[in-house]
Amino acid sequence: MTNSVEIKELDSVVVRFSGDSGDGMQLAGNIFSTVSATVGNSISTFPDYPADIRAPQGSLTGVSGYQVHIGAGMVYTPGDKCDVLVAMNAAALKTQYRYAKPKATIIIDTDAFGPKDLEKAEFKTDDPIAEMGIDADRVIACPLTSMVKECLSDSGMDVKSMLKCRNMFAVGLVCWLFSRDLEVVFNFLREKFAKKPAIAEANIRVIQAGYDYGHNTHSSAANVYRIETREKVPGRYMDITGNKATAYGFIAAAEKAGLKLYLGSYPITPATDVLHELSKHKSLGVTTVQCEDEISGCASALGASFGGALAVTSTSGPGVCLKSEAMNLAVIMELPLVVLDVQRGGPATGLPTKSEQTDLLQVLFGRNGESPMPVMAALSPADCFDAAYEASKMALEHMTPVVLLTDAYIANGSAAFRLPKLEEYPAIQPPYVPEELRGTWTPYQRNAQGVRYWAVPGREGFTHILGGLEKDNQTGAISTNPENHDLMTRLRQQKVDNIEVPDLEVLGDKDDADLLIVGFGSTYGHLHTAMDELRAQGHKVAMAQFRYIRPLPKNTAEVLLRYPKVVVAEQNMGQLAAYLRMKVDGFVPQQFNQVKGQPFVVSELVEAFKSIIKS
Repeated sequence: MTNSVEIKELDSVVVRFSGDSGDGMQLAGNIFSTVSATVGNSISTFPDYPADIRAPQGSLTGVSGYQVHIGAGMVYTPGDKCDVLVAMNAAALKTQYRYAKPKATIIIDTDAFGPKDLEKAEFKTDDPIAEMGIDADRVIACPLTSMVKECLSDSGMDVKSMLKCRNMFAVGLVCWLFSRDLEVVFNFLREKFAKKPAIAEANIRVIQAGYDYGHNTHSSAANVYRIETREKVPGRYMDITGNKATAYGFIAAAEKAGLKLYLGSYPITPATDVLHELSKHKSLGVTTVQCEDEISGCASALGASFGGALAVTSTSGPGVCLKSEAMNLAVIMELPLVVLDVQRGGPATGLPTKSEQTDLLQVLFGRNGESPMPVMAALSPADCFDAAYEASKMALEHMTPVVLLTDAYIANGSAAFRLPKLEEYPAIQPPYVPEELRGTWTPYQRNAQGVRYWAVPGREGFTHILGGLEKDNQTGAISTNPENHDLMTRLRQQKVDNIEVPDLEVLGDKDDADLLIVGFGSTYGHLHTAMDELRAQGHKVAMAQFRYIRPLPKNTAEVLLRYPKVVVAEQNMGQLAAYLRMKVDGFVPQQFNQVKGQPFVVSELVEAFKSIIKS
């Protein structure tokens, strides 16, 4: 068929790529999201993959997914359900169809729906489409594997190498569905495989074949859409994951402070990509050490901090357990340190590739003694850059360890990121010991803000010793004096309490809301979208999302006590709600708690919040 096709304008669309862990679904989704970000669309992504290193091919437990939400305006979540589902095999269709809208377009590779494939996916008949109650008119069924082999038949590649390009056919077909410029895709692949140009060109051929298949067949299951960006803010953009944005934020902070950046880390899902990314930037003064365990990762970072570097250690929840002793050491030595906790499902090994918010109370209180340290939580993949910068500034200027919370959802997810201008960011000014104190300075002398002066080793006249035993406030010598310990405990607490953080911002119907929605960190997008939908239905709703958790914003009590009903929604059993009840007298919120290892579903939030409004 060569007739023209009507192109329809959409505000947003959700696409989900799914297949075996070896089918390259993460790369396929990343390419499509990158192309969308490049043309100015707002994006939100959600990689959803199993913890198995490589599950049996075609098995139900081995399915990997990557969901992309693109919009003409701002999108805050990867979407509850997808408009297009790519299922590269029978198991993918079986497990992922529940994430598709009732009228979604389904793309399947018929070559991966043979008798053995159907058996592995536990289908009972030889017609999985009918068995699952899917409307066959919505299915684009193509012999994708066969067409990839035919496309690359003269490439000189072996069959195994050809099959690694199957995901690119799906990318090409989806690019046709949404009128994407293939040149942007081709440029991305040539850059990604710059050292393997033959691989890049093979993938490009397959993408073109997928695009041409859609263009030439004009399947009745599909419509062609375009999503135009409504407002384009000038600047350079990239599709960035939360982990990469976090790494860049640390680099920017070190550059602004005029310091070397040191990362001491031990590989752990889902935080390892921060170590991988920072290891690429030695030319920017970054030193990364993959240590033998979590303890040494944190302890080595503390040593780098004593030596005058911006010191960071990255981990997930199980690693925070192991790092707690060295984090305590940073508290009593009053040295700057950023502890990045990319939260995952627990307890113990738990759900290594899934996302939760279950480490909050651990990072607030999970150490011996009175051990106060600031805690921040990033709101989105793009916000990870600013959050890493601010956590570093806080640590350096207040001589304290700081915990930065992200989680698997925003660490692995991506968003369109406008490259920042470093000159627009606030200065970072560590409290170096002034020259006039030479000869009289002792290690725990403080400035007007109660912050201990920083004397970097090698500076003549400022030799000193720090350690884990309590020190005298005046002399810096070891002290067991009761009054001195009480004083030092209060000084360490007051130093954290003195940190200035922005007021808690209220969005929506902030003056007359019947319900205030409260959350922290990465649930921002889902709660914002739920608020928007409730307001569109005529309800008076506001929301407040905590980014700064210790110290809390000064207006916290005023905001929380202003509204007749408040619901705290979090991906744990109520940790933020408990902390806020402890900090705000008379605050008794309602709660919405889920611990599923998956992001919130906006439709579920809307129904739950409506019930609270009506109750």
